[in-house]
Amino acid sequence: MTPESNNRLLSLPHKHSVDQTNDKATKDNDNLDHLFDLDDKDITKAYSTSTRLIRHMGYSPLETKPSKAFMNREFSFTLLGDTYIRFQSFKTLDEFKQELTRLRPVKIDLGAIYNIRPRDKNSVRASFFTPISKELVFDIDMTDYDDIRTCCSGGDVCVKCWEFMTVAMKIIHAALTGRRGIHCWIADERARQLNNEQRKAIVSYLEVVKGGAQQGKKVKLPNILHPSLSRSLDIIHQHFPNIAFETQDIFVAPENWAKVLEAIPDDAIRERIRGQWDDAPTRSPSQKWRDLLDIIGEAIAETPKRKLALESIPRDIMFQYTYPRLDEKVSTNINHLLKSPFCVHPKTGRVCVPIAIETCEEFDPKSPPTVPDLIKELNEYDAKNPSTSGRGKLQDWQKTSLRKYVEIFEQFVDGIINDIRGEKRAENSRSLDF
Repeated sequence: MTPESNNRLLSLPHKHSVDQTNDKATKDNDNLDHLFDLDDKDITKAYSTSTRLIRHMGYSPLETKPSKAFMNREFSFTLLGDTYIRFQSFKTLDEFKQELTRLRPVKIDLGAIYNIRPRDKNSVRASFFTPISKELVFDIDMTDYDDIRTCCSGGDVCVKCWEFMTVAMKIIHAALTGRRGIHCWIADERARQLNNEQRKAIVSYLEVVKGGAQQGKKVKLPNILHPSLSRSLDIIHQHFPNIAFETQDIFVAPENWAKVLEAIPDDAIRERIRGQWDDAPTRSPSQKWRDLLDIIGEAIAETPKRKLALESIPRDIMFQYTYPRLDEKVSTNINHLLKSPFCVHPKTGRVCVPIAIETCEEFDPKSPPTVPDLIKELNEYDAKNPSTSGRGKLQDWQKTSLRKYVEIFEQFVDGIINDIRGEKRAENSRSLDF
């Protein structure tokens, strides 16, 4: 998944969902009451970006009529009070916008693209209602790092532990933010048409960190790395010192460095390192890491035949502390619902936005705006620039801090549409050759 692979990548936060209308979901509406204090005009403004961009998720240019992919895609709405409405679909963008304004959902999820409109699924036999495509998605959830991060836990996140997500973004290459982690979407046509078994094979190929909180060593890589993992290791080398020595303090407290020791499979080496750290507990984190490297170096000198196996110990520890931790079920099930771009996260009230990979290290997870922020920015802009509020002027989203994120997303979707156009031109050219 390098930039040269021509895959179109994006990522989204997620939330578990249920399958039937009016079922109860988790109680997640803490920060969304403000949506229901807005008048219809403000609601239209709040949804203006989502309607425009979700139309794009049909992978057709905005200037054309909605594609079959748009009309056959499942939309799921979560309403205030934790009610889910699944298998919604729409023929036009206006129909979609009207339903948003009427229902005022607190969350929008996207499902698969089916062989018929999801709204009509009860008119056919269940076996005939079939998902045919959906983006291939990788989920990295911050809670999966709770066994190694020391600054936060659970749903909390700060700039310090966000570096885990920065590493994941660099390795997987593009992302959208959420409250607890990121989703990476691969949206080129080949990826969207993968079946569940093919998706599972890809996840299995990418998984490196395996095992629960009780398992000490979670990484078991061959001595000679695959080229893709070698590229990942280059990224890991850039971030491991800051994560291990500065932001997460994994070598400061005995209960934290004990987890590092548990990842060492050789009993003798592990106890030598433990003894040295116990004897000098106030040594700096970088010095403790140097101790680990030196003791392993001494063991290599004593038993040269074990050189490759012993050299992999610090490498595997770095992978365990920095490599993306994937949630398999999100990737392998084509029916799994995906949180929509630019929806509002129900816990934080912040908009889920895309991040440019070029500037991902500068991103602050608390920087995306809330709906009240956007309404305030929009009203302030119109008050200062009354001449821009007429027809043919700037669109509402262009007057807010959401503009830079919308432009990132548009570049992503435009790239996909250009790929589709190029493939169609090539196909037409081949047919003319006959």
